[in-house]
Amino acid sequence: MEPIRILHWFDFTCPFCYVGQQRCDILESRGLKVVHLPFQLHPEIPPEGMEAGPRVSDVHVALRNEAAAAGLPLTWPRRLPSTRTALAAAEWVRLNRPDLSCLFTRRLFAARYVLGEDLGEQSVIERHAIEAGVDVAELRAALASAAAYTSVAEAEALGARYGVRATPSWLIAGDLVSGLLPQSEFERLAEKISARTVRDAAG
Repeated sequence: MEPIRILHWFDFTCPFCYVGQQRCDILESRGLKVVHLPFQLHPEIPPEGMEAGPRVSDVHVALRNEAAAAGLPLTWPRRLPSTRTALAAAEWVRLNRPDLSCLFTRRLFAARYVLGEDLGEQSVIERHAIEAGVDVAELRAALASAAAYTSVAEAEALGARYGVRATPSWLIAGDLVSGLLPQSEFERLAEKISARTVRDAAG
């Protein structure tokens, strides 16, 4: 039996998506297949990026605590990058080298939130692609031809049809789940879907 697919829309500039990796792990630990799809949360950020400002609000403190609970180090980068190229690269790898997709995506998240690197720089993206085993010449050609960017637009259009307005968002058994819900809620959802699959198989 094919595993149930969960669609997951994310953006590298979204720290909630960074922590959301752990929520995806919960779903996959129950035998569900998570398909990671790009959705640029802030297309208004210019190509050169912009200053991020201080991260001292209650939301930022809570997010740091969530990251710690998920076992993820969290460093706040000084600038907000335009993530269009990073998302295009991730989507191209997902479509053309699915065996490397998860590793590459996680490397880009870590590049931003652990190493503090600028994902608006294509050289940063390419370096992590090489380290993940991606053919960087093919990736560079896809980015130069705009083919990878078209795939991002298609993923975003799909998300819009399901009502995606923010990241992270998951389409789980026909229901759209938006935002970084507690770990316990994802465990409940995973258990519910797994139980339903078992019942359907038995019936």
